[in-house]
Amino acid sequence: MVNSAMNQLQQQPTQQHQQQPFMGPMTNSVAQQLLGMSPNPMHQQQLMGPKNNPMLSSMTNPMHASRQHEMMNPMHNQMKQLMNSGEINSVFSASDDNVIMRQVMDTHLPDGTDFDVKPLVHIVEEILRHATINATIDADSTSMVAHTDVGKLEGKSYQTNASLTDARQIHAHQTNAVLILNSLAHIIDKLACEMAFKCLSGGDGHTTAISLFHDVGNFHWDAKLALILAAFALNYGEFWLLAQIYSTNHLAKSMAILRQVPKIMEHSAPLKPKFDALNKLIHSIIELTQFILKFKDIPSRYVGADVPAMARALNTIPTAVYWNVRGIIACAAQISSLTSMGHEYGISSSEMQSWELSSLNSKINYLLDFFKKQLEECNRVIGDKQEADFRNSFNQLFETIHIDNMKVLKILLNSNDDPLPLFDGAIKKRVGLEVLRKRNVLLLISGLDMSRDELSILEQIYSESRVQGSRMDALYEVVWVPIVDPYVEYTEAMNIQFEDMKNGMPWYSVYHPSNVNRAVKKSIGDRWHFRSKPILVVLDPQGRELSPNAIHMMWIWGSTAFPFTTTREEALWSQETWRLELLVSGMDPTILNWIREDKYIFLYGGDDIEWIRKFTSSARAMATAARIPLEMAYVGKSKKRENVRRAIAAINVEKHSYCWQDTTLVWFFWTRIESMLFSKIQLRRADDQDLIMLQIKKLLSYDKDGSWAMLCKGSQILTNGHGSTMTQTPVDFDLWKEHIPTKGFDLSFKDYHDKLHVAANNCSRFEFPIAAGRIPENMHCPECHRRMEKHIAFLCCHDQTGLLEPY
Repeated sequence: MVNSAMNQLQQQPTQQHQQQPFMGPMTNSVAQQLLGMSPNPMHQQQLMGPKNNPMLSSMTNPMHASRQHEMMNPMHNQMKQLMNSGEINSVFSASDDNVIMRQVMDTHLPDGTDFDVKPLVHIVEEILRHATINATIDADSTSMVAHTDVGKLEGKSYQTNASLTDARQIHAHQTNAVLILNSLAHIIDKLACEMAFKCLSGGDGHTTAISLFHDVGNFHWDAKLALILAAFALNYGEFWLLAQIYSTNHLAKSMAILRQVPKIMEHSAPLKPKFDALNKLIHSIIELTQFILKFKDIPSRYVGADVPAMARALNTIPTAVYWNVRGIIACAAQISSLTSMGHEYGISSSEMQSWELSSLNSKINYLLDFFKKQLEECNRVIGDKQEADFRNSFNQLFETIHIDNMKVLKILLNSNDDPLPLFDGAIKKRVGLEVLRKRNVLLLISGLDMSRDELSILEQIYSESRVQGSRMDALYEVVWVPIVDPYVEYTEAMNIQFEDMKNGMPWYSVYHPSNVNRAVKKSIGDRWHFRSKPILVVLDPQGRELSPNAIHMMWIWGSTAFPFTTTREEALWSQETWRLELLVSGMDPTILNWIREDKYIFLYGGDDIEWIRKFTSSARAMATAARIPLEMAYVGKSKKRENVRRAIAAINVEKHSYCWQDTTLVWFFWTRIESMLFSKIQLRRADDQDLIMLQIKKLLSYDKDGSWAMLCKGSQILTNGHGSTMTQTPVDFDLWKEHIPTKGFDLSFKDYHDKLHVAANNCSRFEFPIAAGRIPENMHCPECHRRMEKHIAFLCCHDQTGLLEPY
């Protein structure tokens, strides 16, 4: 009768998407019993468990067994006709699959015997990897050394081109396998003899499989498979060992003649399709075996039998073991037919037997795809739970006392246990974490799109702190931590961008983005509110967090803010007042000279060139009439950089006022203003009782509305307001100049502007990009002091991305 082992294979490609269980529904308790599991996690490692119960009669959907010897007799010509006519599918679909698995489950009588099957499986893999016709051909042509030492399990590692590490691993597996074989060698020998006998006596594949399952009935499913696989490797490996060395070894030559090996090798060319089919099936058997074993290593604390993917996999393991054993028996039968019936039969039956092997291979690959999907789902669950555990414990890392910062930095910067996880930008070489031991460390955390302007200013501040003899030199180190979206594929273009940034930085960098794993990235987002805008986390020599984000301190005060602690930030703010030096700092010596000369100074911004013309002309006319020394400086806008560039060009040509030629200064000015806002928010000082905070909010709000201007006298800021009121005030000079003799110019200008400002009743607005990370829960209007409404805005403008955009 036709071997029905490949039942419904022709239908499977269209059925795979349905993902039907291979072994029907099973409760969690039944699954635990089947696999030798108990609710105690310590018991989960017993992969297979007690004998099945009646529920298992509906647990399976394997294909019907067949009589393998019928594939190896003269009837195979009739089989070929069936295959060609398409009648083979109707024969396969007639199988009673549940009966097969009930017979298999009846042999399953585990007594608690368990052992680590991995060393044994590893030895089997080594045997089967070398047991190929390719290795034989290479050995005959002396293009490689014949594997004469494959059978040695003690003492020396294989003489291959493997690395020293691989050789040590192989030796360790061999040593462990020797210990296992002390008690299991007789079982493997028995299985090998029985398999060879039944293949030679014409036993069909299913009957042979059931007989072998009886011999290993007291073992768990993984052990059953490993032992039967080892028995096959013993016979299969012996055949190929003789084939590889018989031409150079007298003993092997005599044994090979008894096995008809020389004749088989002489006619290896027409037999190659059969050997290729064998190799493919053996590869699939090994791969499926590996996946079955992987489910034993899944940690029960994360994935138990109640997880659907795990339950489906556990339900299907007996089926997978059965079909793997059927594949093993088919491979053994092919070699037995060659050595017992000769190469002539092997050639004449090659097509039919190759089809059988191919069909079994398809079935096993179908199972393999199923297990891959279940393992992927289990690993996803494990990853999510491990990530959740890590994120929950991440905060404790900074609340624990450490003797130094090595533990914290290793977790943050070296998830891959790289011996040289850092790149030193000063010497352009890889270095270890030791260079940061007991140092203050500033973690510059950003994406790969950090702007040139940001890097330029940071490099300037860093260089100033590194000048020869500076006390800062030994106090802190900067490390760039690149954050790449864990859900986005890391491309070659991204890697080029990363390498360019890394090589251009003078400080330390993480050698590769993969050194920072997904859990660390998410924890950084959780704790330090990192989204995409750069942050600067400060750790002390013991790894304790000094500041969740010192980037604002760096922009505002530079290295003066060292050691960049929250306490230092509060102290610096306590020394500040609302003055022009706070806004321009040391950015521009020209403006600082005006301040020292106590001149009147207009800072103004916006991108409306018509407003700029009107404002500057009216301001100069007012200064002339009032006979005051007036200077004006254009500071641009926090967005619409192209408009700002055009405005600068027009101001230069028409000579309206002084302006910054380097747009990096424009970017830095607005970055510092924004940093003042976020610094106050971070310190929870964003209230209207704080004069500096109130004025910063006004300035940022005016910038959003368009044009604005600020009048200063030396370092004193007299007033600032919208472009409309700040233009109208000098235009109306004749209306308020009469108050100058009594009030003075300063107060007269301010009073008149304030009247216009109240009448205009302008509204304030702020836009906080999600990338900013820390966003206040609420804000009060800097004009009317009422709580502002919160809206969600979706902006589409290629010239801006939020509150600030680098130029």
